[in-house]
Amino acid sequence: MISIDKTLVSDEVLSEQFVCDLQKCKGACCVEGDAGAPLEKEEVSILKQEYPKFKSYLRAEGIAAVEKQGTHVIDPVDGEPVTPLVHGAECAYVVFDEKGTTLCGIEKAWRDGKTDFRKPVSCHLYPIRIQRYKSFDAVNYHQWQICSPACDLGKELKVPVYRFAKDALLRKYGEKWYTELEAVAAHLKDR
Repeated sequence: MISIDKTLVSDEVLSEQFVCDLQKCKGACCVEGDAGAPLEKEEVSILKQEYPKFKSYLRAEGIAAVEKQGTHVIDPVDGEPVTPLVHGAECAYVVFDEKGTTLCGIEKAWRDGKTDFRKPVSCHLYPIRIQRYKSFDAVNYHQWQICSPACDLGKELKVPVYRFAKDALLRKYGEKWYTELEAVAAHLKDR
């Protein structure tokens, strides 16, 4: 583990390699699993506020799920806010392209300048997962079988997890934190 500010970063974030390969996995991480995407506390109010701005980007099934469940739900297992699901399967904010690949409706609206909210930071960070504790965040690499094509592509392109998730890590922890992480990675590589 590497300590940076109020975080403990798993060694795997630096050592494992990962690049999403949507052509192969079709965005299965937005469909598989037993709960929606974890939400930061401030994202709960942001989703509620921004929903009218990205609603038109969603599928009818997603809109119906949000209108019935709300812009977020509370996960019954851990009691934390998560995105709602469509019939217990894909995230309500998921849309599909013509090839059946999942995309984020919120992010599509963001790219079109309709909202300032890109998407939940947990989605942006994936395959990194953050576990919050009282005095620090644990920054971990989440390994999931459905992401094996991403692991293969990451190895082929030699892209470590932290570099793949650079924009998301900058969004979450800032430039100073990320610069320190890069320095630690360079130091470990030179050893």
